[in-house]
Amino acid sequence: MSRLPIFLALIGVMVCGAAYAQQAGSAQVAAGRDLVLDRAKGNCIACHVMAGGDVPSSVGPELSGMRKRFPNRADLVAILVNEEARNPQTAMPPFGVNRILTPAEIENVVDFLYSL
Repeated sequence: MSRLPIFLALIGVMVCGAAYAQQAGSAQVAAGRDLVLDRAKGNCIACHVMAGGDVPSSVGPELSGMRKRFPNRADLVAILVNEEARNPQTAMPPFGVNRILTPAEIENVVDFLYSL
């Protein structure tokens, strides 16, 4: 009995699973981008320069190279949840503490920021 058909079937399952994960990741990145650009929710473009933003601002740092700048994802999540805990002088709103964004929305924003 040849093991080749079983091996090929397993490869097929792995490829389909990887494609699904990539699609789900793309959906999360797109949802995060929508929140970042949404003036009623994230409104990140009010203070940050970023690709796709329509109004340059210098209040906060430029949003680029985020994965390199924040290799520990939890650090970036913490900034979005409550930057005041880390930096009491910040102008950044505590998106999580003030329930501006849900935990899932914050994760989507981080997914998007990591794509920059």
